[in-house]
Amino acid sequence: MRLGVLDIGSNTVHLLLVDAHPGARPVPFASHKRPLSLLAYLDDDGAITEAGQRELTTFVAEAGEFARRHRAQDLLAFCTSAIREAANGEAVLARVEAQTSVRLQELSGPEEASLTFLAVRRWYGWGAGTLLNLDIGGGSFEMAQGADELPQTALSLPLGAGRLTRDWLAGDPPTAKSIKKLRKYIKASVQEAAEAFSEAGRPDLAVGTSKTFRSLARIAGAAPSADGHYVRRQLQRTDLGMWTKRLEAMSIDDRSNLDGVSAVRASQVLAGAMTAHAAMKAFDLSVLEICPWALREGLILQRFDNLRFETDGALPETPRPEKAPETTARPQGPGGLPSESGLATAGSLGYDGRHSHFYGKSH
Repeated sequence: MRLGVLDIGSNTVHLLLVDAHPGARPVPFASHKRPLSLLAYLDDDGAITEAGQRELTTFVAEAGEFARRHRAQDLLAFCTSAIREAANGEAVLARVEAQTSVRLQELSGPEEASLTFLAVRRWYGWGAGTLLNLDIGGGSFEMAQGADELPQTALSLPLGAGRLTRDWLAGDPPTAKSIKKLRKYIKASVQEAAEAFSEAGRPDLAVGTSKTFRSLARIAGAAPSADGHYVRRQLQRTDLGMWTKRLEAMSIDDRSNLDGVSAVRASQVLAGAMTAHAAMKAFDLSVLEICPWALREGLILQRFDNLRFETDGALPETPRPEKAPETTARPQGPGGLPSESGLATAGSLGYDGRHSHFYGKSH
């Protein structure tokens, strides 16, 4: 069957359509996304502004139409810390539903951590033993550890890269004083949280998920995303410490020229690196494995687990498009390089081709 997952994050709003059946991995079919930093639309009272709400409802309406056009049979729509912690979060959710007929599920921080942990467990399998997963988003930082499919301990802290940048790092580059204050705040927050994991013992495998960790690993020399999911990627703490120092002195423009750092996230990568390094020190980790699956995949896996139970394993067949998207050449991104994952764009369908993609043939 074809399932849509609509992710309203702090930095990006993203619809992913996947095809799957019982016992199979979810195969991406199409993607539609847009950079939208809801944290940038917060007023002095912590409420999402009218402009931010319009941007959000417009995209959710687009995403719903995109899912219907490509015959998604189910849609999971969720939001995380940007709306969860906004002063008017409930009103924003009500407005989105009233104007788009899409109901966004508000995930708590521990739910985010647990569902991401599920995806990591499925990726690495039971042979990985006890897992510790760290995930830095735009608004929050999730940690989870356990030996099963759901973690024994799951916590969320307001240490997202976007939130910390907005609240602590105003300059370009930020001042040494502001960096010192932020480092002290992160260290105290992460060390206190790490103590809650002490009874779980040392993990057999420590993992990092999210765009922040993928970007930091790429900066430190890991393989590019174009090499595919199955290439092993790691982040060494010594490399991260060195790059954190370098990032402190770099302007946002200079950071955006680093491999793996987009212009949208260049302002946030320093705060993300500071949090990641503090966490690796607090948990005494010399290296992190980088997992390509995260929260979206955890929601997908949970949904198919539930459907398999509800339907005794008999899911609807996946619809096939009336006409497959046509491409005459491998799509190119900026500078003539292959676009992300080598995807064909969907500009002919009325969506911005830079952000809407098809993933090969339907399954």
